[in-house]
Amino acid sequence: MKFAICQELFVDWDWERQCRFAAELGYTGMELAPFTLAPRITEVSAETRKTLKKQAEDAGVTIMGLHWLLAKTTGLHVTTADAAVRRATADYLKELAHACADMGGDIMVFGSPFQRNIEEGMSREQAYANAAETFRACMPACADRGVTICMEPLTPKETNFCNTCADAVELMKLVDHPNFQLHQDVKAMLGAESDPPPVLIDRYTDVTRHFHVNDTNLLGPGMGETDYHPILAALKKSGYKGWVSVEVFDYSPGAEKIARESIEYMQRVLNDLNC
Repeated sequence: MKFAICQELFVDWDWERQCRFAAELGYTGMELAPFTLAPRITEVSAETRKTLKKQAEDAGVTIMGLHWLLAKTTGLHVTTADAAVRRATADYLKELAHACADMGGDIMVFGSPFQRNIEEGMSREQAYANAAETFRACMPACADRGVTICMEPLTPKETNFCNTCADAVELMKLVDHPNFQLHQDVKAMLGAESDPPPVLIDRYTDVTRHFHVNDTNLLGPGMGETDYHPILAALKKSGYKGWVSVEVFDYSPGAEKIARESIEYMQRVLNDLNC
């Protein structure tokens, strides 16, 4: 099982230090949040992308992809009634795909709750149609660069669009492209689904391309009440070969503590499972 970590946790660390520390703990992947690099990904030059990739590789980790794709941007939205905004959003997703591939990644997790919320007065059906149109428009660029967009269901506390794995699969069918797949997140599953994560892992094995680990207390695995034995066992049983990536939202214990305790806990769980 290969572990990655979402690097926005390392708030004021320089990039080389982030990579070295993650590698020392046993992570082999770094999941980048574009807003930590620049307000817009188009402001990150080709030379900078090349440097970030090399520095990661020199430290012993891979930039496996991007998440928080539209966070801290303005004028971008996937479900809006404004066709011009949807076109601009598709164009920006293409730019993100290019950057992702330039840095060595092949996964882009679409969370960005504020850039997907259904506008007042819009039907659910129209919102899904608008989102599908937006994502379809950037699929050729994603396919050309070998990048897959993974739709992330989020809880109703975060957004009113695409809250469950079933919702994401509904959108996937509308987009109808192999480079648009499902992302699963433990916190989101626990907060929005009627079935437990192991059942959902089994049910959506064929379309799950990426997986976030965390807890409902917004910290990492092993730092809350969630038992990861059945979760990691289900991933192993399913034959999942993708990344298991730590994503937290409460940074108060400090990056070092969170990163270390998360991977140490998951390694203990795997040892208990004889994996």
